[in-house]
Amino acid sequence: MSTATTTLVTSAAPALRAQRLDRSRHAAPQVLDHLRARIVALDLPPGMLLPRADLAASFGVSQTPVRDALMRLEEEGLVEIFPQHKTVVSRIDIAQARQAHFLRRAVELEVARTLATMASAPLVERLRATIAEQRAALAGGDYDVFVACDQSFHRQMYEAAEVPGLWDEVRRRSGHIDRLRRLHLPAEGKGEAILRDHARIVDAIAKRQPDVAQQRVREHLSGTLLHVDAIRARHPDYLTR
Repeated sequence: MSTATTTLVTSAAPALRAQRLDRSRHAAPQVLDHLRARIVALDLPPGMLLPRADLAASFGVSQTPVRDALMRLEEEGLVEIFPQHKTVVSRIDIAQARQAHFLRRAVELEVARTLATMASAPLVERLRATIAEQRAALAGGDYDVFVACDQSFHRQMYEAAEVPGLWDEVRRRSGHIDRLRRLHLPAEGKGEAILRDHARIVDAIAKRQPDVAQQRVREHLSGTLLHVDAIRARHPDYLTR
């Protein structure tokens, strides 16, 4: 399991494959979403060139929406644009990862407290169902689905606390920490630890224990940054110094 995932994130990136866009929607946001997802998944790894013309061809659009999407990704720190020269996927910036982690922890602690005071039975049921899906993905070695379930679990919490906009804001700032977590995911026992943490968070919410719920969230979000040196040793070209 670990070997397969390590191969995924350390091998050369695949060619820019064609993407089908929804022609009833604006192109730039779709290009942005596709590129961000592939960068965060390390499908487009740090240092990879992103030629604007090639991207436009892969999406079947003009270079204008591609330019707009790349400018947004530059604002998020996920690409570096060298005018009239090249655009490359940025390295993982540890300082930005720490700031994103600080923001998410601050928000999610309050989300957990809010949910534990509500103790909604339907919410608890939905969260446990998501954990079950995530556990099945881990058992099958499907890390893409595992990560998607992880995002769904936390998004449901924000939505239940009636602050979905904060989830969008946290996600927008989380590209560096999310890539770091993706590199950490193959570590022995990491997937199981995530499942355990999620279950403990839900148990605290179900039992109406706000203080315990907050502590479980704090424990859950603390792991990856404690292993930066080990991650850097495995992937020295992916991280900033």
